[in-house]
Amino acid sequence: MSNQYVYVVDRNLYINLTNRCTNRCEFCVRYYDKPVYGDLWIDREPSAERVIEILRESYDVTAYGEVVFCGYGEPTYRFDAIEEICAYVHACGGKTRINTNGHGSEINGCDITARMCACMDTINISLNATDAQAYDKICHSEYGERAFGILLDFARGCVRCGGNVVLSVVDVIGAQQIEAARRIAADVGAKLRVRTLL
Repeated sequence: MSNQYVYVVDRNLYINLTNRCTNRCEFCVRYYDKPVYGDLWIDREPSAERVIEILRESYDVTAYGEVVFCGYGEPTYRFDAIEEICAYVHACGGKTRINTNGHGSEINGCDITARMCACMDTINISLNATDAQAYDKICHSEYGERAFGILLDFARGCVRCGGNVVLSVVDVIGAQQIEAARRIAADVGAKLRVRTLL
């Protein structure tokens, strides 16, 4: 394995902290036959200190639009490391974003929404569907049909804490479902982003 902890896509710098995830989404790039962003599978998770060392030695974080926590796994499994790395990025003048499935509080066994809002400039939560049954059908979460409600509670918590929250869906769900997603985002108090499926 390459243990690629930092990688670049377009004008953003990405941090890859874990392979672990609560979901097994049918459209996830980790299951593609050909790697999309290079080999992001890792055989050991990096410490915050190791990632900061890589950033310090090889990257000017201010030269990138955002430093994004996103890899083959759900980054909130490593939330303590995320907070440390964000502190470094912000001290250097950089911006931060997380791409998450919204299960972070459940994963960590406590409400992390206030801490999330304190360290992230943008919180992008993958909505993926517009009801619990549809979400479970395509995301195959270890939380079953509870997963969708966990996600929405997390999003609402981040909004209450003043976070810049974006819910995202892929464009293949169709116009009717996209409109339903817009209503959910509005109810939560978040923005909606419609992504093109790779």
